[in-house]
Amino acid sequence: MLEYKADFIIEYNEKKNKNLKRSDVDWSQSKVIFISSSFTDFQIQASNFKDLPIELWTVKQFEDGIIYVSSIKKSKASPSINSIKNKGEINTLKELKVYSEEDHLKDKSEDIQDLYMTFKNAILNLNNDINIEPKKLYMVFKTERNIAAIHLQKKALKLWINLVSGKLDDPKNLARDVSQTGHWGTGDYELLIEDSKNLEYIMSLVKQAL
Repeated sequence: MLEYKADFIIEYNEKKNKNLKRSDVDWSQSKVIFISSSFTDFQIQASNFKDLPIELWTVKQFEDGIIYVSSIKKSKASPSINSIKNKGEINTLKELKVYSEEDHLKDKSEDIQDLYMTFKNAILNLNNDINIEPKKLYMVFKTERNIAAIHLQKKALKLWINLVSGKLDDPKNLARDVSQTGHWGTGDYELLIEDSKNLEYIMSLVKQAL
């Protein structure tokens, strides 16, 4: 796809009946997703690099048409793809960018970093299975599905809760319904957070997306 972008755009436009331009696509966020009933230990280790945009997903089918989908998580101590000595084999990856939590924190004030860490830890404490997946513009908190997302601004945090419009019980009306407006993150509810005074209440909102 990265080597033949024009062909990809033509194929996409023909299939979707759209007029997408190459400049409309953020190619740096391309990724490969492998789906299989199982993977070998070698396959898992071969993709276990923190900055390698490859995901492994297992799919199992049970009786009564039940399908279980699960992602294979990379280890927390996974190395960088740059540790491979023969870099000539991964030239295509230079165009890709896998973001980290540090990328989002590095240019933010200490106050915003502390505020983010407070809400991050509070969300992680809601469920032991919650993981963080940094994206280009925000951090996603997820189990098998997205729960919430946080974007770090200069003086505040924006938090999105992954619930469709009308499904959030919010007596204090702190969350804004953004289902009809453009926004980042997944979900129809957005909160602007400038301090931690409503932390416990906001966690009660986030918990509804679990």
